[in-house]
Amino acid sequence: MLKLFSFFLILVCTNSIFAQNEHTTEVKFLENEQWWGGAVALGSQMPYVKPLKEFNLATQNYNNQVVPLFLSNKGRFIWSEKPFKFEVQDKAIQIKSDFEEIKIQQSGSTLKSAYLESSKKYFPATGTLPDPLFFSMPQYNTWIELIYNQNQHDILKYAQGIADNNFPKGVLMIDDNWQKYYGNFEFKAEKFPDPKQMVEKLHSMGFKVMLWVCPFVSSDSPEYRMLEEKGYLIKEKGKNSPAIISWWNGKSACFDLTNPEAKAYFVAQLKKMQAEYGIDGFKFDAGDNQFYNPKYIDSYKKDAISVDHTKAWSEIGLEFPFNEYRAGWQMGGQPLVQRLGDKAYSWKAVQMLIPDMIAAGLLGYAYTCPDMIGGGSFAAFLNLKEGDFDQKLIIRSAQVHALMPMMQFSVAPWRILSAQNLEIAKNAARLHEKFGPYILKYAQSSSKNGEPIVRHMDYVFPNQGFDLTKEQFMLGDKYMVAPILTTEDKRTVKLPKGKWKDDLGNVIQGGKTIEIDVPLSRLPYYERLGKY
Repeated sequence: MLKLFSFFLILVCTNSIFAQNEHTTEVKFLENEQWWGGAVALGSQMPYVKPLKEFNLATQNYNNQVVPLFLSNKGRFIWSEKPFKFEVQDKAIQIKSDFEEIKIQQSGSTLKSAYLESSKKYFPATGTLPDPLFFSMPQYNTWIELIYNQNQHDILKYAQGIADNNFPKGVLMIDDNWQKYYGNFEFKAEKFPDPKQMVEKLHSMGFKVMLWVCPFVSSDSPEYRMLEEKGYLIKEKGKNSPAIISWWNGKSACFDLTNPEAKAYFVAQLKKMQAEYGIDGFKFDAGDNQFYNPKYIDSYKKDAISVDHTKAWSEIGLEFPFNEYRAGWQMGGQPLVQRLGDKAYSWKAVQMLIPDMIAAGLLGYAYTCPDMIGGGSFAAFLNLKEGDFDQKLIIRSAQVHALMPMMQFSVAPWRILSAQNLEIAKNAARLHEKFGPYILKYAQSSSKNGEPIVRHMDYVFPNQGFDLTKEQFMLGDKYMVAPILTTEDKRTVKLPKGKWKDDLGNVIQGGKTIEIDVPLSRLPYYERLGKY
């Protein structure tokens, strides 16, 4: 009986401890107040007008970046150094933190003032950029064309297709499955007979070359055994053996990058690849918070939580001006290229690009690419033949990308588009190249002041009724972009006050909503005239 009483006493005390450790904050919306924040992949639900079920920043990311930041168009903001849970109900955000009491802060009375103050305090700009080529030229990725059959012959063929069809040359990324196995940094000899010659050829064609890498290590490999002996792998909870983590390509061990020696080893392998083959940089995939649940793993850093591993993975990219990430934790203002998570090949996915890009900017990730043109989720492309593609979707997707900070092709336009539509896609790439100096100018400004490059309309034009606008955006302060996001070849455009010149050369007085016809060859954008 005494033992039973003791058990219940321990249980009650334990529950009390947990209850005391959980800090709850309710953020009630002010009149006409809107909120953004938490997770880039929730961008299409921002501002949070509709109810949102509980989202845990420690264990969820929906395939993209998470940041413990919320911003309102009334100048209010929230920041935490640790992840928390949140949900939206009845015009209020309920926040639960296991680490600290979350406080609402105030700076000015606009979305912009809230963002600038939070950026300055918690993720200040570093003054450095990823390589400028990311902003000035389109990027190309071999994923959709080759999927897991990455090989020297077809990579060179893909690059030659870019050149033969007169697309502007930029970064070319070689995606997953070039290496022997995970944790190994050697090209598959049967697929890449002369990788150094391949890279030299790509360089001579005008490309910079990046390789896909991840933190996972195939078990039962020489690298696994060596890394286990050195203590460079995440361990299974309570055991002295490496944890085997399930991810989209199976089950693998994983580098413990909270260990400085393991991190140094990983960086050294990448630098060796650069020295041996002339690789310019790396696409850093994975790093998602759900892989690192401390309930199941032990880390070198004894008090490490899930997002500490995500952040350690991101920090490796600071060693390489050519980098790209899809998952992230904090790191706003750092010279890291981010990418939206793989989108589906669908119109719904096209409609998510603008709000997700806006969310990325408001969470500190100014240097972001809106996934791959037409979608980066390869499953939808597997059974499609050339004649099966919705060519309009590909074109409109390319046009959304054209006036973003970055644009990235993967599915080969010359393979799936008619001659006429191929020219339209090429014009989108050329438009991005034309705007390259302007985009780079704002990227350089962002590296100093932290401001987003893609900006919500309410960020630039507060109190003009743009708080719920998701179908158009500002590129810096000068250009408003209003792409087509549906199968319709027309749309409404809401113009802010002032004078505007559209892409056709027409000068229009703003402060009104207009209806426009948009043939497939047109991307509507508007230049802001006069002083501002």
